[in-house]
Amino acid sequence: MSNINLIIEERPRNIGNFMVGRLLPFRGKKMVGPFIFIDHMGPANMNDHQNMDVPPHPHIGLSTLTYLFEGNVMHKDSLGTEIEIRPKQVNWMTAGAGIVHSERTPEYLRHSDKILHGLQIWVALPKELEQMDPEFFHASEEDLPHWEVDSVAFKLIAGKLMGKQSPVPVFSPLYFLEIKSKEAKSVKLGHELYGEAGIYILEGSIETQGNTYLPKQLLVAMDTNLCEFTMAENTTVYIFGGEPFAEDRFIYWNFVATSQELIDKAKESWLAQTFKQVPGETDFVPLPAENLNLKRK
Repeated sequence: MSNINLIIEERPRNIGNFMVGRLLPFRGKKMVGPFIFIDHMGPANMNDHQNMDVPPHPHIGLSTLTYLFEGNVMHKDSLGTEIEIRPKQVNWMTAGAGIVHSERTPEYLRHSDKILHGLQIWVALPKELEQMDPEFFHASEEDLPHWEVDSVAFKLIAGKLMGKQSPVPVFSPLYFLEIKSKEAKSVKLGHELYGEAGIYILEGSIETQGNTYLPKQLLVAMDTNLCEFTMAENTTVYIFGGEPFAEDRFIYWNFVATSQELIDKAKESWLAQTFKQVPGETDFVPLPAENLNLKRK
């Protein structure tokens, strides 16, 4: 019997002036462990007059994780953070009770040809912390644990796994692991994983139990204890997951919460523009039009 409980294909989504491949949430699986949202950005080739411009927008009840393979993004938020995200670095922004941020092509690249490629991820916060004060953390590539086993390269981007711990300050038991192999190799991780687990294939392919899976597929394991697969040459995969929460999560636009009341409060606050603003930014992403029946206070 196959250990693959669900296969999720990337679905195209427009996030303004940029197309992404949406992996989570999915109608058959809203979350994998505490992971509630995953977008694969690009690879997008942009010319000298095309840029990424996501104006200020709000979040509640989650942490965002941005991990780039190629390209650069300027992050600004309502805490006053202003930092350029470069490939193989980790941007970890915890919204808690509410944060606002923008994501744009850095000024020095706006008139050059460029590529943008990476993952944007949301991790839901535990119920007791979903209204915590917002925080921001940035990790360089050299800060992340990385090692090799039988010519297979591992990098722990967030969480705890395989006796390693990432410096990224997560708030529940989870893991986000990169695995790369230039040769065909077998990988057995079942005794290391916990909670729920998903495998995302970025490039190459993997084979498990006689089936081959290709890029842009997210595989959700039925039993993490049985997680083993063979990587083809030049394959990169990401394994993520952790302990699921006892409570369901509501998700609307950029808001995640354990209650509809918190979602509605965030909607009203964004309509009234009472969220703390991003210094130096003047525009913003409006609340989706179909929900403008909420009245300003």
